[in-house]
Amino acid sequence: MTFMTQELLQIHSELQVQHDAPGAVIRVENLHKIYDLGEVQIHALRGVSLTIHPGEFVAIMGASGSGKSTFMNIIGCLDRPTRGAYWLEGQDVSKLSKIELAHIRNRKIGFVFQSFNLLARTSALENVELPLIYATQPHEERLKRAQEALRIVGLEGREDHYPSQLSGGQQQRVAIARALVNNPTILLADEPTGNLDSRKSIEIMEIFQRLNREKGLTIMLVTHEPDIARFARRTVVFSDGKVRRDAPVEGMADAAQVLAGLPLVVENQSEEVGA
Repeated sequence: MTFMTQELLQIHSELQVQHDAPGAVIRVENLHKIYDLGEVQIHALRGVSLTIHPGEFVAIMGASGSGKSTFMNIIGCLDRPTRGAYWLEGQDVSKLSKIELAHIRNRKIGFVFQSFNLLARTSALENVELPLIYATQPHEERLKRAQEALRIVGLEGREDHYPSQLSGGQQQRVAIARALVNNPTILLADEPTGNLDSRKSIEIMEIFQRLNREKGLTIMLVTHEPDIARFARRTVVFSDGKVRRDAPVEGMADAAQVLAGLPLVVENQSEEVGA
């Protein structure tokens, strides 16, 4: 082996250590995403580089078409970049197959969407159990973990309720419990308060802040609402496929304190249905 070859191998080794170094849950470098629509190419991402550490709570913001949703789809292993690299807990996932990406999603990523995506004819408990069924967990383990996840989001005692028997805020809590049940590395929330009123939105943010603070869960939240982003610890603003701003949140709001200052609302069954 020549000296030059040894030197190149050493450089490669050092770069690999750098990429796999502890302290980064997510690291993307020079990420590009181009959608080829025949004669037209859409450059959704243009050289995005970003690092997210364990326990961070990051709000991803930007106007429609800014690239934030494309970025979240790649982070969630729902899509692959055209070029660039994405390391999730030190593993380069940017070139994995669809089957390999699905395995990563099921083990490491919890998703919360704006539309809840609950099965209408399935109880809250059964909805939360679904990821564990796909992961072939035993029934007793599924039951225990699903019940604990519902307890964490404040729905203990409503395990047998169907989505139609729950308010919008409660349905979103079921969706959060479902995202938590596999003990993910990171929670991705895409406009999770978009279908909720102001109070229920703050209640959801209180759950996220509590999970982040008490369990150290890493959270990435897509929102176009500054009033929601203020509950995060850091904001990343996208525009034209690039990161235009990346900064800590000044004067981060405490959702529990905000809720404490609001009038008390007691939900009954008639209020919950269709809320």
